[in-house]
Amino acid sequence: MALEVLSPAGDREKLMMAALYGADAVYLAGPRYGMRAAAGAFGPEDMAWAVGWCHGRGVKVYVTVNTIPTDAELDALPEYLEQLDAAGADGLILSDLGVLALAKKYAPRAAVHISTQAGVMNAGAARMFHDLGASRVVLAREMSLEQIAALRAKVPAALELEAFCHGAMCVSFSGRCVLSNYLTGRDANRGQCAQPCRWKYRLMEEKHPGELLELTEDGGTYLFNSRDMCMIEHVPELLAAGLDSIKIEGRTKSAYYAAVVTGAYRHAADAALAGQPLAEVWKNEVYAVSHRPYSTGFYFGQPGQYTDDARYFSRYDVMAAVERCDETGRALLTQRNRFFPGDELELVMPGAAPLTFTAGEIRGGDGAPIQAASHPKMELYMTLPVQAPPGSFLRKRRTENKPGHGIEP
Repeated sequence: MALEVLSPAGDREKLMMAALYGADAVYLAGPRYGMRAAAGAFGPEDMAWAVGWCHGRGVKVYVTVNTIPTDAELDALPEYLEQLDAAGADGLILSDLGVLALAKKYAPRAAVHISTQAGVMNAGAARMFHDLGASRVVLAREMSLEQIAALRAKVPAALELEAFCHGAMCVSFSGRCVLSNYLTGRDANRGQCAQPCRWKYRLMEEKHPGELLELTEDGGTYLFNSRDMCMIEHVPELLAAGLDSIKIEGRTKSAYYAAVVTGAYRHAADAALAGQPLAEVWKNEVYAVSHRPYSTGFYFGQPGQYTDDARYFSRYDVMAAVERCDETGRALLTQRNRFFPGDELELVMPGAAPLTFTAGEIRGGDGAPIQAASHPKMELYMTLPVQAPPGSFLRKRRTENKPGHGIEP
């Protein structure tokens, strides 16, 4: 029995963090055909590097090819698919039947995964895609655990089932939204969603043009806003329902997010497979990243909406990233936010629980003591309590769970 932890890789740094913190596989996109145009794209050279780097560490790479292409885009697809096949991509995530046919022909070595955009909610659809050559389906986010278990019992054992376990959710069915296209001309089904579901809406009455009216007594309402999904405490139920892979949303989010959330679900998956309870520290880690109010998605019923605002919340700020560190703990850091000697910090490392310590003397790149970094990404030297590998972070707990500004930092 296995349970794959599948993590987002919006660029090289995020890919490396996901792999270092325990992902079994990552998913990413090339410059076209991906559902997240805002995420970093991997060109031919980057794609070859990504596959080679991940395979050298036992991590699989899945490439999203899940937009709904036009005929012109379809004509250009064979060459792109051949590039992905040559690069050694382990799987292609797609939703269009025409793309599926081309993938089987021009990327025969890559497995076919059916995207959640296809909205698979029943065994008949899952079996049909399997008959067409798919080895995995990413189930619709609207399915309950009971429905997933029932589907698992009705499809071939060789067909893998994947479902989201964490991250942002779409107000529309499995992401098939037309609201962005209608309001902004940016098509969500082509990777360009403007996220109008997170806007604050007011009413304008016909006879009073320009006069904006509140929707509720408490003020304007974010009436389309959805909660984020978090299943960190329910990974054993996901395993019992028959899932082969649990997927973390977030290719446009930070490398810190990719690291911390991947690490939490790595420990959750390992605990579930071992039949052991998950330590509280890993349940708490998902609150250490920027997020909207959490829910358990549709797994146990309706997730409910959060209409007060569309802001993100976080308990921590990232202070610095570890570039290198010797056996004495002397580390080269790159600054992310200002911190000072005497601050209480936490050291976040791959595979280990966060370690709390008090910041000691900070030195600049020239070796002279300083009170704080004077500019972003400045190189600093500081002694850490243990030898920390590259890819570790220093963070500082906020005095309160403060909101962000509507976008994940």
